[in-house]
Amino acid sequence: MSAILLIEDDATIAMGVEYSLKQDGFQISLAYRLEEARDLLKRDSFDLVLLDLGLPDGSGYELCKEIRAAGDTPIIVLSARDEEASIVLSLDLGADDYLTKPFRLRELISRMKAVMRRRGPVEASDHTLICGDVTVIAQQAKVYKNGSEVLLTALEYRLLLTLFTNQGRVLTRAQILAHIWDVDEDFVNDNTLTVYIKRLREKLEDDPQNPELIKTVRGLGYKAGD
Repeated sequence: MSAILLIEDDATIAMGVEYSLKQDGFQISLAYRLEEARDLLKRDSFDLVLLDLGLPDGSGYELCKEIRAAGDTPIIVLSARDEEASIVLSLDLGADDYLTKPFRLRELISRMKAVMRRRGPVEASDHTLICGDVTVIAQQAKVYKNGSEVLLTALEYRLLLTLFTNQGRVLTRAQILAHIWDVDEDFVNDNTLTVYIKRLREKLEDDPQNPELIKTVRGLGYKAGD
């Protein structure tokens, strides 16, 4: 049974999520405030943290940074803020995923299972994938650009692997989401996938504003290479 820490100051949302997750077999610890969450994190270990950003005694951003500094416990941010800047900041501080309120429980559970699965080895073939000056050693889950290793988050790596495995082929949003989140296209805020693509380009492209590795095919989706 997976141990989940839910940090949410809205009692109605918290109790609803807690009940639904327990029904799905999760063990839930609930904190309504930042200090309550810190105390629980000191006492117990968790398989996943669900973190609201707006807390009465402090910022969820602050706690996200603290959790990531302390270890690799997966974090999903839950927030009503759907702007790109908020998503980017959360990911930069160490969050594994970002879910915009209001959300459906099926969506949340799909994201939780995907994030916890990514904590372990990412399923991959045992061969090397090359696109331009970027090389993916799939068996080792390592990425190199011009011979230098590039550090990616688990989700960024899964996204890159999906694109490189289908090099030259246009992948729709739905196909990409099915690989990295195991959810339908309707379940993911438009900004979220855009942010992950942007982060990959910033790490791998010579000129992220004019990408050559990961291209947008207007009206269709994305593709790697030519």
